[in-house]
Amino acid sequence: MSVFEVLLEVQASDTAADQLRHRRATLAERAELAAAGTRAVEVQAKLAETKAQRAEVLARQAGVDAAIGTAGERIKEIEGRLYSGQVSATKDILAMTAEVESIKSRRSGLEDDLMATMEAEEPLAAEMAELEGVLAGLEADADRLRGLIADGEGVIDAELADVNCVREEQAARIPADLLATYEKLRARLRGEGAARVSGRSCSGCHLTLPAQEVERIKRAGPDDLVLCDQCGRILVH
Repeated sequence: MSVFEVLLEVQASDTAADQLRHRRATLAERAELAAAGTRAVEVQAKLAETKAQRAEVLARQAGVDAAIGTAGERIKEIEGRLYSGQVSATKDILAMTAEVESIKSRRSGLEDDLMATMEAEEPLAAEMAELEGVLAGLEADADRLRGLIADGEGVIDAELADVNCVREEQAARIPADLLATYEKLRARLRGEGAARVSGRSCSGCHLTLPAQEVERIKRAGPDDLVLCDQCGRILVH
């Protein structure tokens, strides 16, 4: 087998390795994992927004509750004085009674406000629980996908190691200068540095070679380096 035939074997190994690396990079689960991550970011943003809204409602609820407590203490204080017998003047009794009624009226309004805040908080708490459930589901799915990706990578990496081992054995049979030329061409020509002549065409670029070029290739010796005048690849003839 000529050194150029061996070079084609190296090219086949390199192509197989490139395909394996492409498979590794484009595992279907990677796209699913990215989609799950994007969805998780959206859910986290919505959860943060809902938490902020609930915190605002709870703060308002705490303020109203404190005001109700203050009103109750004030009523208790006034009624204590009224019923203690310490106040005897009719004018003072009427004023204190009016103040109690006023506070009670205000407290009633506060109690309505408190009920409203409690009603507003309930759906926000439910939404938070729902979003946290969605987020937990996404995180579990992401863990599953990462496991599948790791398994897929392991299978491909094992195949790639076998291909690279064969490639090393093949490359060891090729002169260093020819291998270096091939590597440079392969880097420039989308992974394919050597191609076979098929009829009057280069199997790399698939272009028809001029008649004089075909004659030149026919006259070349088995160990002569021939490049495609169309794409520059090493031609194996």
